[in-house]
Amino acid sequence: MTHALKTIVYPVKDLGPAKELFRTLLGAEPYADESYYVGFRTGTHEIGLDPHGHTKGMTGPVPYWTVTDIRATLAQLLEAGAKPLHDVQDVGGGTLIASVQDPDGNLVGLFQEGSA
Repeated sequence: MTHALKTIVYPVKDLGPAKELFRTLLGAEPYADESYYVGFRTGTHEIGLDPHGHTKGMTGPVPYWTVTDIRATLAQLLEAGAKPLHDVQDVGGGTLIASVQDPDGNLVGLFQEGSA
């Protein structure tokens, strides 16, 4: 079901300073630099900055776990007691994401690689 932790997304209030901080921390330029998302690749991981994260219910960084079947995994997590936060959505190229809250309120993201 789960392969590995792939992405961590941070909710940020101002992309400019956040982008500069992570540029400095990671020693890399972002591969994606949009008004709605900035993404850095570091090895096999991605660090994302979401300027709308707080309004989407993100209370802190959200780890996104790579799964092979996001809908089945989401259903299993809900059955195990997770609360839905965001249903499955296509974020481009067939890449799917979703997120839930565990019983303690921690956010858990799911990521299924697209075909593009």
